[in-house]
Amino acid sequence: MQANGCPQHNGETEESATTSQQNGACLSTTNGNMQRSDENHTIMKSMSRTEQDIVRLIGQHLRGLGLNRTVEQLIAESGCMLEHSSAAKFRAHIMDGDWEKADHDLSELKDMVDCPQGTLKMKFLLLEQKYLEYLEVGREMDALHCLRHELTPLKYNTERVHVLSSYMMCSNANDLREMSEWSGKGHESRQKLVEKLQTFLPPTVMLPPSRLLTLLSQAVEMQKDKCPFHNTKMDKNLDAFSLLLDHICTKDQFPCHTTQIINDHCDEVWFCRFSPDGNKLATGSKDGTMVIWDVDFETFELRHRKSCENNTYGVAFLAWSPDSSHILACGPDDCSEVLLWNIDTGELRQKITQSSDDSLTSAAWHTDGKKFVTGGTRGQFYICDIDGTMLDNWEGVRVQCLACQNDTKLFLAADTHHRIRAYNFDDQHDYNILQEDHPIMSFTVNDTGRLALVNVATQGVHLWDLKDKVLLRKFQGVTQGFYTIYSCFGGLNQDFVASGSEDNKVYIWHSKKEAPVATLEGHSRTVNCVHWNPKLPSMIASASDDGTVRIWGPLDKGNGNESGRSTPV
Repeated sequence: MQANGCPQHNGETEESATTSQQNGACLSTTNGNMQRSDENHTIMKSMSRTEQDIVRLIGQHLRGLGLNRTVEQLIAESGCMLEHSSAAKFRAHIMDGDWEKADHDLSELKDMVDCPQGTLKMKFLLLEQKYLEYLEVGREMDALHCLRHELTPLKYNTERVHVLSSYMMCSNANDLREMSEWSGKGHESRQKLVEKLQTFLPPTVMLPPSRLLTLLSQAVEMQKDKCPFHNTKMDKNLDAFSLLLDHICTKDQFPCHTTQIINDHCDEVWFCRFSPDGNKLATGSKDGTMVIWDVDFETFELRHRKSCENNTYGVAFLAWSPDSSHILACGPDDCSEVLLWNIDTGELRQKITQSSDDSLTSAAWHTDGKKFVTGGTRGQFYICDIDGTMLDNWEGVRVQCLACQNDTKLFLAADTHHRIRAYNFDDQHDYNILQEDHPIMSFTVNDTGRLALVNVATQGVHLWDLKDKVLLRKFQGVTQGFYTIYSCFGGLNQDFVASGSEDNKVYIWHSKKEAPVATLEGHSRTVNCVHWNPKLPSMIASASDDGTVRIWGPLDKGNGNESGRSTPV
């Protein structure tokens, strides 16, 4: 009976048998050794470059798992070395902390270093580790010698050398590690050093660390990018999913199924907006009521919290404060006041009005939550504090919609000249951001402040880059006439956008594609507003002229009826 082409030797141990049978060749004779070399050469010659790379990647991964005997067998059978012999020695000597030998290895590798100053930089990194390790174990004189006679003569990165010299003042090892932000002598810091040094060498000489896992992670990321319905968090650890199948999300996992119908309002519902913390939904209607709903993250149900009935004109726009504690309610064109509600207490805190001739139809909070702007198409544009005091105003701006530019002093306003401009109330400075050819009915800005989603009359929904001031894409499918329809960013990492439509549907697109990935049907009249829960990527709300608010979620999420207020689907 034969194993790997070699006769079984009686009394041979498993380990010696494995060693003697490497490469499918017998080691008992000189001719056998010659044959093994020939076989290795033949195998390697018949392997393509890609196949050799794969063998090396597998070998590196197996070695990381501690399967060293398996790796040696792989090397012997394939004839592929994982890395250059000098690089292997270099790595081993670094991990052992043998700095003299590591320096000698570096001399052998210098002709293989990619950049002209690469060897100098690598030597500096080696000496830096050596110096820090001497300091940590209390060998101050050796550390001083390294600093004065090895690091300084390199005449490289003198600023860093000065920083290193300051570590001599550390009273103990803990102070040194804290001050230098260094993990200390041992496997972790030496492995990080090896990874830094590897960047100076070609991968044919020294493989990048965990290269196979890096490639697999990149493959999974690419699959996620290509998945039209990817909207769930995936652990970056590859253990979170199988590598045996391509990643794909089904439409049933996407929020395109009605999970709840809210029919508390007795007239057209003009607006809906989730709070920044995702725990509440506010809805506004032509019937003059604003209703606050609590969101149950487990069941995907909304439960009635409070109805507010103080706006005789109707509630056409709502703006939550950044901390989700207050909300501004604006009316339609004839409304001259803005209502400020304290949601925590349920009380109307302020009625803000300057003139009965005003039309205050939109509002936006500053990121500090202490002031806000409000305005309308009759030319009012005010900035107020949370007590309702007008701090300043801007003359002659006919405001259609407002937003605050994140982490800046700028407010953005769409006006009746088909443009969005930036306004700084501190220095009364304003400038143009973007220009459309048709009226801008509404717009919203994503969390980064970089992108704007613009609903344009008769044109549909457009995506703009506010920094580069360029139109990125025009989304297809939606019907947008001259009604005010509000769209939104949403989903995981705000990768998606959604909008209502005059054809009674909700359209959802991936932000990188113009064709819709989903069209949601259920409403019987124009869908005025769509909003995505910022903390629950699988929940969307839509408000319609049919007098209902629909909650959309995945197929397997909660349906239910709460106190007769909602119709289960």
